Formats: sequence, structure tokens, C-alpha cells
Amino acid sequence: MTDLENRAGALPIGSRPSAENWDVVVIGTGMGGATMGYELAKAGQRVLFLEKGRSHLSAADALRGQYPETLAGQSPDDRRGDVFRASGRATEAVWDISGGKPKGFLPFIGCGSGGSSALYGAVLERLHPEDFSPRQYHPAPQQTTLPAHWPIGYEELVPYYRDAEELYGVSNGQMSLPPLSPASKEIWDLLTQKGLHPYRLPVAHKSRDTCPGCQGVLCPTHGKGDSAEVCLRPALEEYGAELWAECTVLKLNASRDRVTEVVCERAGQRAVVSARKVVLAAGALETPRILLQSKSEEWPEGLANRSGQVGKNLMRHYVDLYVVYPRRCEGGERKEIGCNDLYLSDGQKLGTIQSFGGLPPFEVMIAELEGMMTGRIGKVLKNGLRMIKPILRRAISRRFAGGVVLASILEDAPFEENQVLVSEASSIIGGGKIVFRYRVRKEEAERIALFRRSMAKILGRCKYICVEQAENNRRLAHVCGTCRMGIDPTGSVVDSYNRAHGMSNLYIVDASFFPSSGGTNPALTVAANALRVARHIVKEDNDAALREVTPCATGVRGRRL
Repeated sequence: MTDLENRAGALPIGSRPSAENWDVVVIGTGMGGATMGYELAKAGQRVLFLEKGRSHLSAADALRGQYPETLAGQSPDDRRGDVFRASGRATEAVWDISGGKPKGFLPFIGCGSGGSSALYGAVLERLHPEDFSPRQYHPAPQQTTLPAHWPIGYEELVPYYRDAEELYGVSNGQMSLPPLSPASKEIWDLLTQKGLHPYRLPVAHKSRDTCPGCQGVLCPTHGKGDSAEVCLRPALEEYGAELWAECTVLKLNASRDRVTEVVCERAGQRAVVSARKVVLAAGALETPRILLQSKSEEWPEGLANRSGQVGKNLMRHYVDLYVVYPRRCEGGERKEIGCNDLYLSDGQKLGTIQSFGGLPPFEVMIAELEGMMTGRIGKVLKNGLRMIKPILRRAISRRFAGGVVLASILEDAPFEENQVLVSEASSIIGGGKIVFRYRVRKEEAERIALFRRSMAKILGRCKYICVEQAENNRRLAHVCGTCRMGIDPTGSVVDSYNRAHGMSNLYIVDASFFPSSGGTNPALTVAANALRVARHIVKEDNDAALREVTPCATGVRGRRL
């Protein structure tokens, strides 16, 4: 067993470490959890990571560079088995109850070391200054829970954006980037001819000139700048942190004002862990579930939920895909171009246009179709689908061959009724499941239509196909907002330093803290904010230690940091 494997999985099961054993327990190893845990471990704090999925850092059986759906013999029933866990994908269904009857599906999000960042396309963009004053740009602000301002401003995040970009190896300058591929150059020229201002996407990858821009899979070269490689690995190898992989957090036990224990399950056994501080970064679906399952006499509505806001204000971004057919298609699968001319359009905020990268393989598209077919009619349709798969494969291959895919990412607004819940034991799906309700409001539908009309004008007479996905609730790649940040504890879950209102030692640093979604990828903001919060904690601890130092006969006595 290697030292990394030992640090990633050899701690005793069923033990009950004392509060002195760990300074910090971090739940989740995505962009928020791994970045914050790394920064705290680097500062000398004893950090334990708890990760629900597998660790792929040194696993020989990790499925890299390949979608599990493409493996021979895979059936829908296999999609929750070892092959999906080995690919870093979530294997637990979530349930959409927006239409009344629950519809379960596997969300395309990460579960394992690095969380969803292990699968992302490595585009790390800042939010815009306007994103921190979102209410003034919405057409019907009185209909949403958009705040006038975030509790933190863009300028406050700028130094942490810079540090996060440096940490993750983001390419921002033209000199550090390879030339555009022929396909991207043609799209670039099209946009500039329309009077727009395309730019090179900031991508986090060690070898940008040879990176194929894959997404949805674990990087086959370990070159992708995900939180597992950038933060989790050095935290374990260099700074003495520990990792419990395949460890499910069941609940947090708490007194009136602090978390006292983290109750988890690993290898079929229950363990209880204590620490001075607890960082919750399990993702904007899982984090509210853990809090809502942590009910007690002190917290009858769920931990940190005196405001009743835990799980509410769910946002997920409205994403459409545009398959554009340039004359030259070489390099069309790369994520190279961005365009923000529609970010603010006629005083209304829409979002960004980006190179999407390559479309997923045929097997993934078919699996998605099968997942949408439910009930008796769905069973009949699935049987028919299996019979015509060869025909469909040829048709889809011809339809999309030679296309360059652009994604339009439209900001969605928060509404209280869009929320994450936990199913009751009496429900038809059983207890403890993640269920969510999300409805596209009239105002949002009009903004989706506006973005589509704007894209049609931009693409003009180009040959293209619009793959409309914005209204599809199965698209949960950028989930955020379910434990929002705010100054007023009656209308938010965490304060301006991401500490849960009313709690002295609980922090929430995944994308669930977002008061609004912005119109671009959230990952860099999550990482930058995690650095900000971690350094604030270190400063608080150092200041507290200085206050505790007292003179004594032999010199100075103080508390160990």
C-alpha cells in the first residue's frame, strides 16, 4: 500500500476520535471542500476529508477518458454499479417532483475525489461585477428572491480570484495559449464580423496544446486542473491531511450553537468524528439533505435552518447547445472560445456563449433517452428503441458530424418554491432520498426565448441546429443557491464568511451559498471564496491564540495551533 493510499483509506472504522484529533472535518472534495481543506492543511491545521465517492487519486481501476455507457454489456441496471463509481459519476438517483409524480434519474454530476470538478471541462471564469448586484438587471425583480447585492462584492473577491487562477493553473493570456483550431478560428471570425468580441476561454490544464478538451470523464493524463489533483493530492501528500473515501455522512449532531459530531458510515460500519470546525461542501443537492436530516430538539426544522431557507432558492442555469457547421471542422471539440456580448443585453442580464467541447458519444445520448421513458408506455418505447439503435446511430452520426458545439449559459433567478427536499419514509420512493421541485417561471421562459432569438441573429445564415435543453430539469450541472449567503439570518443560511447563522463552527462553502447564479460557470468563484474563508478562519485562530498567550515563569505559554 502506497503512502497516498494509506492516507486515503486506512483509518480505523468504527473509531470515535476525540475533538482534539482534528481541527477541521471537510465533507466533500469538490472545488469548495478540497480547496478550503488544502488551504487549512497548508496553514498547519489537522484536516480530515470525508468523501462519499471513491478516491481516484491512485486507484488502478479508475475509468479514465471513457464514458461508462460505452462499455459493452452495460444496461440501465448497471448504471449504479462499480463501473459508474469507477468513472467518478453519481450513482444515486434524485427525484423530480415538479409535476407531482416523482421521476427519478441519475444526475450527471461527480461523486468521488474532486467531485464534479473531476468531470468538468476545466473552464474557470470569474463572475462579472454586475453579478454581485443582480436585482437591478432582472425584468421582474419583485417576483424573485434576488438580493439587491451579495454580502460580498466583486472587488473583495478579486485577490482570491487571482490566487485561485494561479493555484489551478488557469490560462488567461494570449501568449500562453496555442493557436486556435481551424474550426474555432472560423467561429471566431464569424463573431467578430457580427461586431462581437470573442475571447479565449480560461482553461485549467497542464498541457493545453495537447488537451482534447474532454468533459464528463476522468482525465486520462491527470492533467486537468480539478480539485483532486490541484488541492486534495497535495493536502494528503505534503500537509498531513487524511481522507476517508466511500464514506457517507448521515447527519451532524449539534448543540444549540455548534456541531459536536459528524455521524458517517463507511464499509457498512458507523463512525463518529469530532473536530473544532466542520466544513460542509457536499454540493448544492447533498448539502441541504445532510442539514435537513440533522434534525434534533435544538434544530427541529433541520440544522442551521431557523430561517427555513435550507434547500430553497435552487438554481441550475439554463443551457442550450448550438451545433454549428463550419467549412473546416478540425479541432471543433476543443473548448477555446467565449463571448460575453449578451451578458448584459438592453439592460437585462442573460449570460455567456462558450465552446462546449465534443458531444458525448451515441451510447450516452441513448441512455439519456431511455432514462426519460417511464411507465408502461416508456417500457414499450424502450423496447422499440433497442430495435432501431443501429439506424439511430447512423442518423445521429450523419446529423452531427463535422459540427462545432457552442453552449449558451443563461442565468436563472432564485425562487423559494424551487427547492431541494428530503423524502419521507412513507413516500413511494422511500425515505431519505433527494427530491427537488423546479419550475421555469413565465419571466424566465421569456428570457430563454430572448437568448434563443439573440443566438439566431448571431448565427445568421450559418447552418446550425439548436438542441434546446434549458427547460429540461435533468440538467443539473451548475446547481447552486440552496443554502444562500446573506446578512439577515431570517432570510439566509450563512453569513458573509460562510458560517452558518447561529453556529460557531459550521461553514458551507460549495455553490449552495450563491445568492444568485450569475451567467457563467460557478467553479472558480467557489474556489476563490473557499480560499477567502479559509484564510479568514486561520486569521481568527491566530488572533485567538495570541489573546490566550500569557506570561509564565519560564517564558511564554500558548495554545498549539
